[in-house]
Amino acid sequence: MTPTSKVHEYEFTVVENEPAAEGLYRMVFSAPVLAAAIRPGQFMNFLVPGAKQILRVPLSFAHADAEAGTIEIIYALVGEATRALSRMAAGEKSSVLGPSGNGWSVREGQGRSIVIGGGVGAPPVVAAARLLADNGVAFDGILGAQAAEKLWGAEALSELGAGQALVTTDDGTAGIKGFTTDALAELLAGGIYDTVYTCGPQVMMRGIAKMCADAGVSCQVSMERMMSCTFGACNTCNVSMADGTYKSCCMDGPVFDAKEVAW
Repeated sequence: MTPTSKVHEYEFTVVENEPAAEGLYRMVFSAPVLAAAIRPGQFMNFLVPGAKQILRVPLSFAHADAEAGTIEIIYALVGEATRALSRMAAGEKSSVLGPSGNGWSVREGQGRSIVIGGGVGAPPVVAAARLLADNGVAFDGILGAQAAEKLWGAEALSELGAGQALVTTDDGTAGIKGFTTDALAELLAGGIYDTVYTCGPQVMMRGIAKMCADAGVSCQVSMERMMSCTFGACNTCNVSMADGTYKSCCMDGPVFDAKEVAW
């Protein structure tokens, strides 16, 4: 596979940048050409002013509004670069590379589907939910977090038309006490699903991939790797494949068919 859009560098301007949940920030930025070009499941690489690291920061997105020319990202404060990103105020500018990689896909005539996000994997599955809604595919959603205060995305899934928007938390402070795989087992037991879209910790996606394979349900996974260059040159984001080869997450992914991946 090759990326569905060519990667370019664009200037962006911050519109909003504020806390979204504990340890999470929500930024809306203006980049009209990129907003019209990027597709659900693709990602971008941000140049962050004030960050000491040389490498750009790869981030997925939750929503691109081509009409408004804006893109919404939800990102975790996991290091100096993302903390510097959180300090960018409305009106500040920088540059972003994108749209990068391959995103989610929807088949003609696709049946009811499920989107599953764990932790910071929620934004790209919210984008997947919007893709399903835009294509008239009925879907349900599952979002998992360690605790209620770290959860984001359930309201967005409901607004997009999810039949069910299930929540799981490790400590039981919201929704089901347990894991996303617990909620998935309940849904798959109904035998009505066609495809699952998921992003989150690899151990979670490994379990989901096996459950889908056992149930005969198609599964697309958005892999998380450190995508340093965005052009497939540095080999830092390789993904082991079931056929013994490797593919780059930034060029061949980040979305893969779960059956292709060596878990």
